Amino acid sequence: MFAIGLPEGSEWLWIILAVVILFGPRKIPELARSLGRSIGEFKRAKEEFRREMQTAIEEKPPTDSKS
Repeated sequence: MFAIGLPEGSEWLWIILAVVILFGPRKIPELARSLGRSIGEFKRAKEEFRREMQTAIEEKPPTDSKS
């Protein structure tokens, strides 16, 4: 109910079969490793961005010396 539009049940079987036919069984582990590396890189970039934003928020704004 919450995952409207996502494959369920036998649809996964067809998706897996299509992947095996398109890429072949030897290529699938390489694709999985690449996907894992990409996800890890995305998580690291997201964490670095969060840290940079937190640092920017915690910094004091520059004081105006003209007044």
